[in-house]
Amino acid sequence: MRHLPSRLAFTIAALAITLPSVTAAQTREALGQSTATLTPAIRVGNLVFASGALPGRDADSTIQSQTTSTLNSIKRTLESAGTTIENAVKCTVFLVDGADFRGMNEAYAKFWPSAPPARTTVVVKALVVPNAKLEIECMAVRG
Repeated sequence: MRHLPSRLAFTIAALAITLPSVTAAQTREALGQSTATLTPAIRVGNLVFASGALPGRDADSTIQSQTTSTLNSIKRTLESAGTTIENAVKCTVFLVDGADFRGMNEAYAKFWPSAPPARTTVVVKALVVPNAKLEIECMAVRG
């Protein structure tokens, strides 16, 4: 029998513990205005999964501005789903340039001055929106 790499096995075990079973009473609910290929957020039980958000038109070209714009978008999405950004438990940040990590972190920290959610940051080659420096997705708990 092959063994899974320890990190993968841990991730699978953590998901099995934290994700609720989807039953007839706990169906997934699409939140926000969906398109043919995207739903802004999905709620299952007391968990909300917010899709990746990109900087809005209010952002300039700096990583701090783009991070703030993106997190404000996630904040609005989570609020429309019945929770708050303070209830975020896990975020993933996709950065186009690893050199932007420090500036992203400065803006990110303003949203969670203490006890920030667990986070993974990944450097990627490109994003679907030209000139976007990052994309962020989050999971949060309701209530």
